[in-house]
Amino acid sequence: MTLLLLIRHALTEATGKRLSGQAPGLHLTDEGRRQASDVAERLRPLSIAAVYSSPLERCMETAEPIAAARGLPVPAVPDLQEVGYGRWTGRPLAVLARTALWKRIQQQPSSIRFPDGETLTEVQRRSAEALDGLAAKHPKRTIAVVSHADVIRLVVAHYAGIHVDLFQRIIVSPASVSAILLGDRVPRIVRLNDTGGMADLAARASPRPPSPDGARGGVSSNKGPTSSRRPPRA
Repeated sequence: MTLLLLIRHALTEATGKRLSGQAPGLHLTDEGRRQASDVAERLRPLSIAAVYSSPLERCMETAEPIAAARGLPVPAVPDLQEVGYGRWTGRPLAVLARTALWKRIQQQPSSIRFPDGETLTEVQRRSAEALDGLAAKHPKRTIAVVSHADVIRLVVAHYAGIHVDLFQRIIVSPASVSAILLGDRVPRIVRLNDTGGMADLAARASPRPPSPDGARGGVSSNKGPTSSRRPPRA
């Protein structure tokens, strides 16, 4: 199984204020750089084989400390970039929230296409296919992928079997880590929107020693992953 770490980029000056979309040139703030350093430290217990990123600067800047600690490059994956919001790109969220289309997005997001942009179903398809390809490239390894809130929410919904219309029930905070095991029958979501430690994931990603009778594994302890230290932040 591949342990897939999905990391949302850290804070920018537009986070929570504007719909940044695929606009280039948006960099991390001082607080965002601190968050990127912090998430790299939190991931230190994990043996990460590869680090990938959306090509947008805010994601590459979040990925760099994770990769630098391991001497790894950060290949950009275009299919993991932010939703194509079309003419909505860069507009204030407070303004968009007053439009009729915004209300439709809240009620039935699968039914809309952003003006001159993508549908959320298209984004989910391209990003899930990209992640499946990366997981197949690194079987039985741990890989880190830095992307965007809506992209991560859409792929988590995909792997959880949740309809696109319900994806907004999932919260993905800046610099949070979500973890999914891929490659063994069905995906397993073992961490969501986490801002805490990673020691238990390091143990989960390590090969299990054979039991005395030669069988792999054993009886489950039913001990799930630990919860985040901090409450989710939209």
